Amino acid sequence: MTAPLTPPPPPRDQSSPHDAWQPPGDPDSPSDPGAGHPVHAVPQEASYGQDGPGIKTELIEAVVVTVASAVGGLLLGVLWWWLAPHVPLVGDVVDKSWVVYLKDSEGEQAVGVDGTFTLLAVAFGVVSALVVFLLRRRGGVPLVAALTLGGLLASFIAWRLGLWFGPTKDVLAHAKAVGKGVTFSAPLKLGAKGALLAWPVAALVVHLGLTALFGPRDPEPGYVQQGAGPTDGYGAPLA
Repeated sequence: MTAPLTPPPPPRDQSSPHDAWQPPGDPDSPSDPGAGHPVHAVPQEASYGQDGPGIKTELIEAVVVTVASAVGGLLLGVLWWWLAPHVPLVGDVVDKSWVVYLKDSEGEQAVGVDGTFTLLAVAFGVVSALVVFLLRRRGGVPLVAALTLGGLLASFIAWRLGLWFGPTKDVLAHAKAVGKGVTFSAPLKLGAKGALLAWPVAALVVHLGLTALFGPRDPEPGYVQQGAGPTDGYGAPLA
């Protein structure tokens, strides 16, 4: 009798539909579909929230910020006229001529006038920068330029408005009107013209600081392997 013949096992290089799943081969092997392909960073898709609006929208926003700041200068001027200390003057007649002099030669009211304007301007600059940041949530050259130009324009308007609301500049006529030896207030005068820069500088510094701390960040790039087809959860290429 002869033994029954059994088919020989298949060679190792032939695949069988019943073979167990094998992990992907060596990445250096030519059969690996992802072999030899470099990995490159592919930035995520840009959206409106990342890149912001167009230049036309930014220019419109800049004009609105400038005009709003100028309107705020009216309020600053009224507050300066209302809160600034008064410099007392006294009129007298010497050799039949009227003279005007300070009632308190050692008083610091004149310094207080400049200080009041500076503190109010800084407060307005901080508030304007905070409001713009909360509404816009990002920076930009047009917006920063609008805050600076608008603050400077608002300071100039406030200065001139305070002078207009204050006592008359003709102190001799005022002294004659109130009488000899009667105390009256001197006209508002901004001795330190550098106070006009308080609003724009404060707005610029605060807005840049808020943008750096709480502004949107650039998106992290994603990584894909060029030339590789779709893979399953284990990294093996799908059929």
